[in-house]
Amino acid sequence: MKRNFFYAIMLSIMLIITGCTTTTSKSEGSKEEKNILNISVGPDMLTWDIHNHTNTSTEVIHVNVFDYLLMRDTEGEIKPHLAKSWEKVDDTTYQFELNNGVKFHNGDELTSEDVKFTLERVAKDETLRSYGDFKSIKEVKIIDDYNFQIVTNEPDPMFLSRISRQASGILPKKYIEEKGWDEFLKSPIGSGPYKFKEWKKDNQIVLEKNEDYFGKSSDWDEVVFRAIPEDSTRVAELLTDNIDLIANVPPSDWKRVNDSENNTIVTGPSNRTYMLFIRTQKDWPTSDLKVRQAIDYAIDDQALIDSLLDGKGTPTLTRINPGNLGFEESLYNKYNYDVERSKELLAESGFKDGLTIELSGPTGRYIKDREILQMVAGMLEAVGIKTEMNIQKWSTFSEAIDQQKFKDGYLIALGSSFFDSGQSLDYYGSERASTINGYSNETVDQLLKEAKVSLDENERTQKYQEVQKIASQELPIIPLFQIDQFFGASKKIEYQPRLDELIYVPDIKKK
Repeated sequence: MKRNFFYAIMLSIMLIITGCTTTTSKSEGSKEEKNILNISVGPDMLTWDIHNHTNTSTEVIHVNVFDYLLMRDTEGEIKPHLAKSWEKVDDTTYQFELNNGVKFHNGDELTSEDVKFTLERVAKDETLRSYGDFKSIKEVKIIDDYNFQIVTNEPDPMFLSRISRQASGILPKKYIEEKGWDEFLKSPIGSGPYKFKEWKKDNQIVLEKNEDYFGKSSDWDEVVFRAIPEDSTRVAELLTDNIDLIANVPPSDWKRVNDSENNTIVTGPSNRTYMLFIRTQKDWPTSDLKVRQAIDYAIDDQALIDSLLDGKGTPTLTRINPGNLGFEESLYNKYNYDVERSKELLAESGFKDGLTIELSGPTGRYIKDREILQMVAGMLEAVGIKTEMNIQKWSTFSEAIDQQKFKDGYLIALGSSFFDSGQSLDYYGSERASTINGYSNETVDQLLKEAKVSLDENERTQKYQEVQKIASQELPIIPLFQIDQFFGASKKIEYQPRLDELIYVPDIKKK
């Protein structure tokens, strides 16, 4: 008995030391193998409320617990998921049919009632962070348990994209109404390929396989998402085989990872752009267009790319990237950099002797985020703009931005899983900008309003291109460059980055 206990202890120690992906445990004399996938995208998840966040690093976890009605495949095409079929009834109505027999993790069946509960919540509660992406939904009309219609307030050309992306998972109505939101946030359940097991905040989230999942089967019995915001620590954990997949590997470590015996760098395109959001409200020095122009001319976008990302990025004057409806090619792969012109603009705006601003930014969320802000600050100092930096961990930064607790501006890298200018350019509309940096332009508002309800793609493209041209002159947001995705992956797995940057565990195969 003592000998068996000793061997069990020794085996546990060996597994901890080696960090094996495949763990072995004994149960009643039989040997049972358990496949565990370890992942780190950097920061910890923000919340289990699927409607109260707008960031991919949180959705990476949600997408494995909650199912969308429709879902994009690895090529970006919208495919059936919870809904096995759909049709457009008229310009403001879509009808859907659910797969029969889909179960939530507690055994309750997912029906049209859950769809209505979920979508009408986010479409009507203005306090939720995802409200702006779903407010076009007027109501969900239930036909029966498996058939329903979604009615929009007006024609919505982006409707199918809305229900196949971030924040569109379906929630369990009965469970939430019986247990309450506080309990749900502690013990969430969905219908997805994985069930919630544990969340140790700022440490790790553990999910276990849903054996009754209606969709694609997964190779992994358990998946652990570890919160490791420090690049060096994340890379070290990969190289010591304690983690199977990490995001945002810095260029300085690419060769080391590729040269290692068990790991490799996996790359893929993204829809993400680094940018500076700048205050335009009165009483801020950056309310003067010439100051914003001076900031833009002071920043050498290509130098940022070359110095910090080994040249892997594309400078841009717009946040709309190739492949998105409304892309304006004349603003892509270009940037403004002219130190003397920057100094002239500062002098013209009354700051010949310089000025001081504060820029906020996250650390550990995006590839080289802290270093990019530091380098930008140095470039601004060179033209006479003293820049104080407020660098924060992602959860703190995200909350501060949401509550407008920043000063002159902030650095962020935004993506879009809509693949449509409508969502990305919404940041330039007065309604949304009033909660960010105060930008307002009547012409921009009118163009966005018209494009939002047009079902003519050519018309929408023309209007979105005009918005981008105006924005590139008025600079409430200063785009810097588009970035790609750089993952470190164990050679024991098969992984290909998705354009929407989600990590859907059933797509990751064990070799």
